[in-house]
Amino acid sequence: MKLSRTSRNARAIWWLLAALWFLALPTTAMAAPVRVGSKADTEAVILGEFCAAFLRASGIDAVYRRDLNGGTQVLWRALQQGEIDLYPEYTGTLSRDLLHDAQLTTTAALRARLTPLGLGLTEPLGFENNYAIGVREERATALGLTRISDLQGHPSLRFGFSHEFLDRPEGYPGLRAAYQLPQTSVSGLDHDLALRAVVDGAIDATDVYTTDAEIALHRLRVLDDDRRHFPRYEAVLLYRDTLSPEALAALRSLEGRISRDAMIQLNGRAKLNKEPEAQVAVTFLRETLGVGDASASTAGRLPQIAQRTREHLTLVGISLFFAGLLGLPLGLLAARRPRFGQAVLGLLGVVQTIPSLALLVFVMPLLGIGTAPAVVALFLYSLLPIVRGTATGLLDIPLSLRESAEALGLSSWASLARVELPLATRSILSGIKTAAVINVGTATLGALIGAGGYGQPILVGIRRDDLATILEGAIPAAVLALVVQGCFEILERRLLPSGLKAPSKQEDVST
Repeated sequence: MKLSRTSRNARAIWWLLAALWFLALPTTAMAAPVRVGSKADTEAVILGEFCAAFLRASGIDAVYRRDLNGGTQVLWRALQQGEIDLYPEYTGTLSRDLLHDAQLTTTAALRARLTPLGLGLTEPLGFENNYAIGVREERATALGLTRISDLQGHPSLRFGFSHEFLDRPEGYPGLRAAYQLPQTSVSGLDHDLALRAVVDGAIDATDVYTTDAEIALHRLRVLDDDRRHFPRYEAVLLYRDTLSPEALAALRSLEGRISRDAMIQLNGRAKLNKEPEAQVAVTFLRETLGVGDASASTAGRLPQIAQRTREHLTLVGISLFFAGLLGLPLGLLAARRPRFGQAVLGLLGVVQTIPSLALLVFVMPLLGIGTAPAVVALFLYSLLPIVRGTATGLLDIPLSLRESAEALGLSSWASLARVELPLATRSILSGIKTAAVINVGTATLGALIGAGGYGQPILVGIRRDDLATILEGAIPAAVLALVVQGCFEILERRLLPSGLKAPSKQEDVST
């Protein structure tokens, strides 16, 4: 007995939804090693890899969460929520940005405030990475700039600061107040891009870290903080109090063992020589600290691409599956009830205009970090094209066909299943296809909050100024978008009623 076209279409759609649901299932069952996180900058990544490699060399199972390279608040929230067990931090950041008390100037005072939160703190690792203001040497000489207070006499200078520096009270807001800076041309940039902009002359000054290897490479002059505005930023390890005694003892043995000059050299090897941070950390452990059993947790390029592909497909599959489950009924209601449809499409249109990064920030307090907030953001972005495609397809059906269905005595549901949905198939699939392609591109931003995917190598490549690493994420993302589009083209030809398909060239000639 042959299945009707409606039945075949229904089965095909359910197979599509089942495939998307399969992508939503967890791919692996992981044990519970010590999870080390870090911020996204090169120095933090080196320290994160350093801690993970040292723990493994000490006989403790540890993994570095490369997928969780975010900003200060992302790592702080991840630690408090148990997403990670430890990460490198700085005392100045702890006191001013996280605990909001500038009077906490010692590790003992910081530790006393952290204990009620279930967190602990090591002693400093041996170096400080303080804020400073850098100007290109030639520009500084021409203007006679040696101190930050000298900037007062040059109101036309162009500043470009990292986003965190612009937001932190001890960053630009405090600096401007302390030195009464008159400059009005102030831009927010990624730290690495700001350094490049100074070298290119696009801006005149930027914030630098005192362990930046680029200071010497680009011949930047570090202006003297003559009013002692910037606090001390001593590198420490921040951890959860659930950390095992063995792991804690191993971490404490690192206290005071990394000098400022050593950290500058490590940063230079990673950023200037393009060495992987994991290899930089392991080499330092072996050659300087004498840890012979240290090993880098690195994988080949193809396994990494395969892992990123699984992560990316998971993000796209989950979000598209649930967007289809909700979007199709909403589109049907929008077509049946015009006022409701206008309200829904208007609301979804507003959601679509929210910048992706802002939407991620909105959902993070509710869902934490990782896959969940990224999926929710992608789900919300997917709804508009699916709802609009479904509603448009149903509304574009000629009235004469609806009346013919009524004349045949078909019920409302029978008319929907046998007449309207088949005729609206092209528009419905077009909406789902648009949502899928948008998701493939937007999902790269999930790497900012630890969701992984193709965005991870893109962020790493930007940090290292390494085009090959950027392309390692950008090219697969573009290929995946083309594959997704091609799959929907095939699905459309399979599901579209024969009467709606464009005639072939052979049929045109015969007529």
